[in-house]
Amino acid sequence: MTLVPIAAALDAPLPTFRADPLGRLPGTNDDDPFLRLAAGWLVGYPKNTATAYRRDLEGWAKWCSSLGVHPLVAERHHVDLWVRHLTTEPQPRTERPASPATVARKLSALSGFYDYGVHDAEVLTHSPVASVRRPKVSDESQAIGLTADELKRLLVVASAHSGRSAALVTLLTFCGLRISEALGADVRDYGYDHGHRVLKVTRKGGKAARVALAPPVVRALDEYLDGRDGGPLFLSASGGRYGYHVAYEQLGRLCRSAGLPKGVTPHSLRHSYATESLRLGAALQDVQDALGHADPRTTRRYDRSRNNLDRSPNYLLASALTAEADSLPDT
Repeated sequence: MTLVPIAAALDAPLPTFRADPLGRLPGTNDDDPFLRLAAGWLVGYPKNTATAYRRDLEGWAKWCSSLGVHPLVAERHHVDLWVRHLTTEPQPRTERPASPATVARKLSALSGFYDYGVHDAEVLTHSPVASVRRPKVSDESQAIGLTADELKRLLVVASAHSGRSAALVTLLTFCGLRISEALGADVRDYGYDHGHRVLKVTRKGGKAARVALAPPVVRALDEYLDGRDGGPLFLSASGGRYGYHVAYEQLGRLCRSAGLPKGVTPHSLRHSYATESLRLGAALQDVQDALGHADPRTTRRYDRSRNNLDRSPNYLLASALTAEADSLPDT
């Protein structure tokens, strides 16, 4: 099994391990035990989930390296320092501190990794994350949402930039896909189902789903593909699959050209899809299904207008009951 590539220097003093449990992990005695443990843990997850968890492990390994501590001998106070760093210092990709939801997700990944090392691999004796306090996550998504006018400006800029940008931004805007779902699709996943143009994507957890494509998405994809019938849906300049980081950076440039707020990410388009769909009257359950959320409370976090008093059911009930009362015959 190929060891997980972790983009961080692992030059801190190595801990001592029991030879038998360590020998059951992928790799050899010449490989760093952190990489071996990471490879054993990640192999049980779908590709997209494993990729996200690997990024979290990379961030943690880099932090440990900056402290001169090997990740497998880290203690709780090292994790607490990492949490403080995440929540108070601007992060490289967003240029602002990590949100409570992001920190909670990273801690969840780290907790799963160390629990695997303690209970399954039996290489570690304790988890430094076990008693770390998780940040309280707001009921409202912290992602930057865009208005309908801002989404229109972004679509115009993307269309003027290139066929690939137009297709990707249109797909994210009108379908609310995760960026990993869009970039992980192949041309063969683009087809028909009961008269609908659809795209088959792989959701979190490896579950397959068919996504209905509105006419603007179909036009943008058809123009971009230009008859191509194989390979990844979105291609890089070298002909391979369009990478997450490159797409992320390209979206940032498009947003700047469109004069959009700083900090917009691919997830902002997913957030905006939910908010605008609900504002226009789409049923919560339909939006939940479209986004692939298992819990409707997750979908509700994206609805920025949910506290709008104009939507209060009080008015509907009062209108209905007073109309019925007015229609009763006099006695």
